[in-house]
Amino acid sequence: MATSLGGLSPDDSARVADLAVDLARNGSTDELLEFLDHGLPVNLADTQGNTLLMLAAYHGHAETVVALVDRGADVDRRNDRDQTPVAGALFKGEKQVVRALVTAGADLDAGTPTARQAAEMFGTQSLLET
Repeated sequence: MATSLGGLSPDDSARVADLAVDLARNGSTDELLEFLDHGLPVNLADTQGNTLLMLAAYHGHAETVVALVDRGADVDRRNDRDQTPVAGALFKGEKQVVRALVTAGADLDAGTPTARQAAEMFGTQSLLET
């Protein structure tokens, strides 16, 4: 992560970014929101382009997903493999996360594979029904 955060050194910025990524991956919503409240970019991404939202979605943390969306996270931001958060949630079968992302306006036709294609590939089409 080459992101420089505020007045932090590159090493400290990398440590803060790594910690934030872990918080998103683990669904530690309150702690992650504290980082955002102190200026951490809501669309911060890891070295593979996975945003905080992508990581929370992929790991099934609906509360964290909703909180990040409420803070302005880009629901359609793709990672370096052209995957979207909603496609990742469909792959993992995360119903609440899919519902939260669809409600937030996630584009079901973005990315590779698209969310619709992912749902078909993994037999999770029912998660797209509201």
